[in-house]
Amino acid sequence: MLMPGDIDAPRLAIVLARCARAVGQVGEESVRAAGMCMTDFVALEALLSKGRLSITQIQDKVGLASGSMTAAVDRLEKKGFIRRTPSSTDRRAKLLELTPKGRETVRKVFDHHAAVLEETMQVLNSTEKRRLHALLKKLGLYAAAKILRDDRGTTRLEQQTKGAANVTPAS
Repeated sequence: MLMPGDIDAPRLAIVLARCARAVGQVGEESVRAAGMCMTDFVALEALLSKGRLSITQIQDKVGLASGSMTAAVDRLEKKGFIRRTPSSTDRRAKLLELTPKGRETVRKVFDHHAAVLEETMQVLNSTEKRRLHALLKKLGLYAAAKILRDDRGTTRLEQQTKGAANVTPAS
């Protein structure tokens, strides 16, 4: 039972989703304003932060569909931002790496992006940012654990929901 002033989970989820959408839109607009699409930016940023990666590794890190990732790689290579190099461990695989032009470009876009996000989040002081970070991480890890699949491909959430589906609502 909720006490006066308490916030229920559905209301909190709505606020969280709206906040994530708004901050995400600010971030995407900052990248667009710097002359790049978000797909290209996240791929370049992954290479900047992690170094040489395969297309699959980048795809896993940034959550892009295979077709989107291939199109982004082709586009970035054509612009001279990345190059494909052979893997030393797998002759069939290609690794992607930033060119000097790509490194310079993504650093400029990233710096602009970071400045815009800092300005957006200035409403929070450093203590609030640390606390928010800890709380979001805690919630995210807990939620992610609920959707882990077992060896039959069923999530914990689906298992819990099956039990709840057998409950008859009170009249």
